Amino acid sequence: MQRPGPRLEEPVEKAVGPKTAKALHKLGIRTTGDLVRHYPRRYVRWGDMTRIGQLHEGEHVTIDAEVVQATVRTMRSRGGAMLQVVLRNHGDTIEVTWFARHAGALRYHEQQLRPGATGLFSGQVKSYRGKLQLLHPDYEVFGPDELEAAVARGESERPRPVYGLTSGLQNSTVVNAVATVLDTLRVEDVPDPVPPLVRRERDLATADWALEAVHRPVDDDQRRRALRRLRYEEAFVLQAELARRRARAVAQAATARPGRAGGILDAFDARLPFVLTDGQRAVGEEIAHELAADRPMQRLLQGEVGSGKTVVALRAMLQVVDSGGQAALLAPTEVLAAQHVRTLRAMLGDLAAGGMLGGAEDATRVALLTGSQSTAARRSALAEAAGGAAGIVVGTHALLSEHVQFADLGLVVVDEQHRFGVEQRDALRAKAGGVPHLLVMTATPIPRTVAMTVFGDLETSTLRQVPAGRAEVVTHVVPASRPAWVERTWRRVREEVDGGGRAYVVCPRIDATEGRAAKDDGDGADLVLDDGPDVEQAEAEAPRVLRAVTEVAEELRASAALQGVTVGVLHGRMSPEEKERALADFASGAVPVLVSTTVVEVGVDVPEATAMVVLDADRFGVSQLHQLRGRIGRGDRPGVCLLVADAPEGTPAQTRLATLAATRDGFELAAVDLELRREGDVLGAAQSGRGTSLRLLRVARDGDLIAEAREDARALVEVDPELLTAPALGAAIEAVLAGERDEFIDRT
Repeated sequence: MQRPGPRLEEPVEKAVGPKTAKALHKLGIRTTGDLVRHYPRRYVRWGDMTRIGQLHEGEHVTIDAEVVQATVRTMRSRGGAMLQVVLRNHGDTIEVTWFARHAGALRYHEQQLRPGATGLFSGQVKSYRGKLQLLHPDYEVFGPDELEAAVARGESERPRPVYGLTSGLQNSTVVNAVATVLDTLRVEDVPDPVPPLVRRERDLATADWALEAVHRPVDDDQRRRALRRLRYEEAFVLQAELARRRARAVAQAATARPGRAGGILDAFDARLPFVLTDGQRAVGEEIAHELAADRPMQRLLQGEVGSGKTVVALRAMLQVVDSGGQAALLAPTEVLAAQHVRTLRAMLGDLAAGGMLGGAEDATRVALLTGSQSTAARRSALAEAAGGAAGIVVGTHALLSEHVQFADLGLVVVDEQHRFGVEQRDALRAKAGGVPHLLVMTATPIPRTVAMTVFGDLETSTLRQVPAGRAEVVTHVVPASRPAWVERTWRRVREEVDGGGRAYVVCPRIDATEGRAAKDDGDGADLVLDDGPDVEQAEAEAPRVLRAVTEVAEELRASAALQGVTVGVLHGRMSPEEKERALADFASGAVPVLVSTTVVEVGVDVPEATAMVVLDADRFGVSQLHQLRGRIGRGDRPGVCLLVADAPEGTPAQTRLATLAATRDGFELAAVDLELRREGDVLGAAQSGRGTSLRLLRVARDGDLIAEAREDARALVEVDPELLTAPALGAAIEAVLAGERDEFIDRT
């Protein structure tokens, strides 16, 4: 978590030897600092002593016993080896068993548990062939010293750590390895990133005390105090860096973009065919005020599906155009970029025909830049951007190319921010002469604690209100194991088509030759299974072939329910022209059923779409399903969303689907999602696995603590922006930013 002192930078081999170090390497533990930051996953209490003659199956017990016999033998029937130990106390005996792949793996236990040895054995009582036994219990062998034995028996009540392990590594080995390091640590070996003043105000222990107490707590109170201190430290380090970045941004100068009366924004507002919601007006005023300042706006705009974020963003872009500047809209996929251009041009009408026949007096142009454009189209778009004719330039990663230049880039709008990294965002912002204003948009509702943790250096605006006139959408879960229900799904699709509607059918794969998921070769849109919490577990428990676009399209074309209905396909391997044609045919009704991957997840807007069928819906996460459902009911006709899935009762997948069927409130869904998902999923790929800096902090649980850390970090950075008075904190931030973890902090 923090940059350690020299003692904690030593290779772990130096402390525990090469054999144990090799096993620890599998857990990503390379230094002694890594080792003491490998916190226990849980704690157990061995409890009161139980006589062997009083044991009952199923209970967790601790036995104070003597080893009578220990025998290692090879198992011929099933392979491997087993160690059978007979224990005795108060005249009764019980058998204790360990299994391993080979006899050598049992040698440590065999050496410890020689006949005559005494100790404590803790585990669950099981029954085998009518006899009670302990299987793989924890144990602690006493030496000949009676005082040592008495102390060990007296400590049986204290919480004992249980660590995350890997093959070839036992919990006792980690316990001993951690103890070896802790026993030699001095206070000066453990730099403390939390300043003394903050520790006093929050009643927090020191870092060295917390490390000792988290691994070797005397009681539950000490354990809880250590965990709270370490969770706070993780939150404080991250919030300090976010506060520092926010302070640096505020200190920079930007060109004020106040707009002007009687310009393109006023003309646009005058012809709007609908009334802005209260939320759109309030957020719009907030953004307009910040754009008019000479400090760069840094704002996150999150909103419900269909809440009108595009209108808010367009009004901000037009204010910049009225100020003589340009706006760039960065979209994650070509489909979404093209959709944005169509939407913006349709909303602007002749205001998007600047310098062209029929263009309005205050018109500008909306240019599109993607990687697969024709040479002529790309050359035209580049010229419009560089010359300033295009006040709004929409594009994918192609906008980041060194060949793309702007006349005066004043605002960067990033759509679906979670799909971009820091290098991509900064490459676009660097194309401005000064520091451009930044507006980040997401249609995935973000719980407050996640916003504080992931987007902590951005001010947040939220649109909850959906514009009037939007139709209702009902959601049903369809058991995939019931053919009659699935058949009824397709008849329901036919009813929507016959009524003039359109239907999406979403599959997790492109074709049947792939593995579990398709990774888009074109624009990155066909990523599935990206936010479901139990995908790996589900696949392990119930492997199955997931439905694919190509095979489902063929099935539907041959089905009786959709006889005579044209069925199209859409996926990321298609060329931009093919995608455009597929969407255009779908929107016009020429192809009323579109079988697609999640390329339609965000931004695609077909008001006539009234049905959404998601196959293998249990393999998608809450936010993906909510986004997909948001593609229908965008006009004045009600919609139906059918989630076809096999999700056993009581599983997280079943909870997700049932919650989706019960509510359309994206913020309520986000809260449920946060409870269900792994922490790495919540914070993004850079926060999962070995590189994570969040070992104990959980945003679903620690909201109040994160808020405290944010308050303290901002107060510190306000008086000391470069953390000159807190060098240990600065070093801890540098450690967090090492390697892949840059993406976490900088993704905002």
